Amino acid sequence: MTSDALMNNYGARKITLTRGQGSWVWDDQGRRYLDAISGIAVCGLGHAHPAVTKAIAEQAATLVHCSNLYNIPVQEALAEQLRSISGLSKLFFCNSGAEANEAAIKLARLFGHSKGVDQPTIIVMENAFHGRTMATLSATGNRKVQAGFEPLVGGFVRAPHNDLESLHTIAKNNRNVVAILVEPIQGEGGIRVPADNYLPGLRDICDQYDWLLMLDEIQTGNGRTGQYFNYQHANLMPDVVTTAKGLGNGVPIGACLAGNKAADLMQPGSHGTTFGGNPLACAAALATVSTILDENLCQRAATMGNYIKQRLVERLADHPRVVGVRGQGLMLAIEMSEPCPEMVAEAAAKGLLINVTAQSVIRLLPTLIISEDEADQLVQILGELITRG
Repeated sequence: MTSDALMNNYGARKITLTRGQGSWVWDDQGRRYLDAISGIAVCGLGHAHPAVTKAIAEQAATLVHCSNLYNIPVQEALAEQLRSISGLSKLFFCNSGAEANEAAIKLARLFGHSKGVDQPTIIVMENAFHGRTMATLSATGNRKVQAGFEPLVGGFVRAPHNDLESLHTIAKNNRNVVAILVEPIQGEGGIRVPADNYLPGLRDICDQYDWLLMLDEIQTGNGRTGQYFNYQHANLMPDVVTTAKGLGNGVPIGACLAGNKAADLMQPGSHGTTFGGNPLACAAALATVSTILDENLCQRAATMGNYIKQRLVERLADHPRVVGVRGQGLMLAIEMSEPCPEMVAEAAAKGLLINVTAQSVIRLLPTLIISEDEADQLVQILGELITRG
């Protein structure tokens, strides 16, 4: 950075990106990088996608914003499309994943109060990440990001991830529980993929105790794991789903989707947003969703994810620095045997943008349009960096 006008919450940033095309971005020195983080799972269609660019330009020339005091046809069209994809009933549009999760938390509390529960409580998981607003920060299972922001918001109880039996124990000891909020795959926590029976088990538990099953699909949604929403792999229906990130391909938009059990809990005046679901954001999202469906990018994510994972396993098998390669679709991770934050800069020096999370996990979130040749380059660069010496 050359300016001190910005708060220092992001620390030093040594790369200045100026443009992008497809799976590639360029910095202010003309250097080209293969983008294997996609704006943290945001630009699923890649950069400067023509359909999204056209939709934004046309909408910006017509009506950017009018607020939710008025009907917004493109918002309704997007809602209908997401309802059709998800199988859920109604939506609330907002601006980010954290706001979508805030809406889900409010739905859970309304649901609890409707059942006569005075202190509605939501079960959340260890190592979870749900956002940085006060409620979503409190739901997050990471003391590092909570430190300094106490007192946290109450109404949450924490359970071990991927442990169904612990939920029955909580149910026996806490009569205030009304919902479970969980990521189908923990993203910020290190791409933690639970057992195949975990989500179906959560659905059964929520049915048994009359709880809402609320899935945070901020990172897993919009085709990233090989289905439009991750829960569709398990052939189950949640009560509430949140999404953002890849929904607008870079234009900020989030959504909270609700099934019949929660769809009518919100009434006029109970929740709202100035910018959420405005014409510009919805036009970008509608173009994004339509392209994901029309170009069969969910299946492409599954195919290319398997390809990259297999190539990484072949290249890194039995290497002492590598604990394992895991993930689903194009939400992948290489877990290292020790902290590896230096890998971010080392990969960038080789023309590859990656991310390290949970200290020792290389997180890969490439575009849904990544080619086989680009995938090979990704594997080659990472393979050389990891196996050197």
